Amino acid sequence: MKAQPSLSATLSAPSWQQIAAQTESALACGALRSFDTVQSVLEDGGVPFLVRQAANLVLKEQAAKLAAKSMADASSKWRDPFSPCEEALRIGDIGERHFLLLNKFNVLKHHLLIVTTDFEPQDSLFSAGDFAALFACLGEFDGLGFYNGGTVAGSSQPHKHLQMVPLPFDGRALPIEPFIYSAQRSGIFRVPQFAFAHAAARLSDASQSAHDTYLALLDAIGIELLDVAGVIHQSAPYNLLVTRRWMLAVPRSESHVEGVAVNALGYAGSLFVRDDAQRGIVERLGPMRLLAQASKRG
Repeated sequence: MKAQPSLSATLSAPSWQQIAAQTESALACGALRSFDTVQSVLEDGGVPFLVRQAANLVLKEQAAKLAAKSMADASSKWRDPFSPCEEALRIGDIGERHFLLLNKFNVLKHHLLIVTTDFEPQDSLFSAGDFAALFACLGEFDGLGFYNGGTVAGSSQPHKHLQMVPLPFDGRALPIEPFIYSAQRSGIFRVPQFAFAHAAARLSDASQSAHDTYLALLDAIGIELLDVAGVIHQSAPYNLLVTRRWMLAVPRSESHVEGVAVNALGYAGSLFVRDDAQRGIVERLGPMRLLAQASKRG
């Protein structure tokens, strides 16, 4: 994967070769758990949504156990899994304030986490430094950065982290990207094909302007900035998707729709279901309606 020179940043990030090597090492020692899924395409509103379903009973049982563990952890004393992190999953530093980590339980290959070195709340505002860390990675390889802003938006950990997967998306074009290109104009815009609440913007020199664009998008979807003990937080949950070329923000109102979990990847055009019953819900509602219900305002 080749770097894009216009996205060069002052920070240095691990190379794609380092990511690939650490992935192989973590798989070999058992630290990294990659789950197989059965993938199909479900078109809705012209968007070819990718629906991934657990491929076997073991994965379904593991997914159920992880969900139960998350609920148990929420009611017990929390331990930060990023401090310290599992060394076999750690790829390297991105400057002094962030590091790159392999996502231990992954459905998508090379699923990465950009984590703040010191604890910062997941619902605190993204800073210019956070964007610099993301674009340092995007300078090494093309990818999709995505953020689950709060538990309602799909986040399971309160330590601030952005997630990232390489592009092309699991060997395919990103399902929503052609529609963003066809609708894009200067400033903030909406995509007619997207039934869910959102705001989008194109990025011309992302390493310089991403943070300003991000703030404008939050304003467009009704997210206010709140001062909490001297740290700026968001007023409501949201998802953020970022590439070298564009940014998309989605306000969130529900974490699940009829039991189907929705996170930022859903708004990129990729949904995960545990079993046939959940797939049936997605087919009955249609992906676009499901996403709209999870992002409705008011």
